[in-house]
Amino acid sequence: MKGITILGSTGSIGVNTLDVVSRHQDKFRIVALTANSNVELLVEQCIRWQPIYAVMANSENAEKLEKLIHDKAPDTRVLAGNPGLETVCQLAETDYVMAAIVGAAGLLPTLAAARAGKRILLANKEALVMSGQLFIDAIHDSHAELLPIDSEHNAIFQCLPPDISGGLGPNGVTRILLTASGGPFRTTALKDLEKMTPAQACAHPNWSMGRKISVDSATMMNKGLEVIEACWLFNTTADHIQVVIHPQSVIHSLVQYADGSVLAQLGNPDMRTPIAHALAWPERFDAGVPQLDLFEVAHLDFEAPDYERFPCLRLAREAVNRGGTCTTILNAANEVAVESFLHNEIRFTDIARVVEQTIDNLSVHEPDTLEVILADDQSARVEAGRIIQRLAA
Repeated sequence: MKGITILGSTGSIGVNTLDVVSRHQDKFRIVALTANSNVELLVEQCIRWQPIYAVMANSENAEKLEKLIHDKAPDTRVLAGNPGLETVCQLAETDYVMAAIVGAAGLLPTLAAARAGKRILLANKEALVMSGQLFIDAIHDSHAELLPIDSEHNAIFQCLPPDISGGLGPNGVTRILLTASGGPFRTTALKDLEKMTPAQACAHPNWSMGRKISVDSATMMNKGLEVIEACWLFNTTADHIQVVIHPQSVIHSLVQYADGSVLAQLGNPDMRTPIAHALAWPERFDAGVPQLDLFEVAHLDFEAPDYERFPCLRLAREAVNRGGTCTTILNAANEVAVESFLHNEIRFTDIARVVEQTIDNLSVHEPDTLEVILADDQSARVEAGRIIQRLAA
């Protein structure tokens, strides 16, 4: 049996991971579960799965959790904060780490898992967006395994040759086609975008996701971050990645080859498919997902992204091409801006403005140490906060 630590077990990815694991309890053991603030759900999960460890983001919630599970999960040890998260990623009992903490908060524990040589099921794209080469080097140095969980990257992984360490070109790959649904505002009049509310931005037409990722899908920053992540995962550049809007979310991504072949991975929009693929790899097993019915789908549509409608996608491509800590700054500014939008402090269209102005106002450095990366992340958050104050005034 393989031991699994789930970083972010109360979020959408974490809940879906536990659903898949519940179908294959002869193969897996839950070693650790972690959550940010949802004590109630983590209590239920601890009682159900009896993990060795449970971790809360802060000590106050950890104390609450410990009291609530004392009688019903007496063998579960409760930890708190980043030290707790890093500990459960490095346990001898942990074989697989599902990295599903949203945003920059997931960087340090995911990096700890990489350095510990674990199989990392990467749903936290920010780890690569922020630390790039540093993270990839940790994977290689420790002989860890890195399997993508984002439906698009998982699809690309399935369509690529087994070994692309030498790059895409030598393996006959000419281009990656990264699909995007276009989110809830794909056809909204441009003049109306500034009026869009958090509730409207979170109403994704195809996927059930957390609020932050839902807003990122609405701005298409999520797709921009995925372009950056794909560059690191598949040893390529943004010039070899084309974003294709595909409203049905049935084709999850495609890979184009030199001989004219295009391989695609299709399936119903359900995150349990890529989760099951990564858990079982190189084998396959049931994910609990209904089989795709092509007659029901009937047709598939494709269109090019509009950078006027989705300026965040443009900013992400510019950031990865610029290099250095520019992608770290982009990600940090976006996290602050999205949080502000979700609290009704700025307009939807201000998110891109905050990100662009933050990038323009800060210097970019070589991301050769974790200290540099974290320093520029913090500087970007402070600068984004200043810009938001001016916009809200």
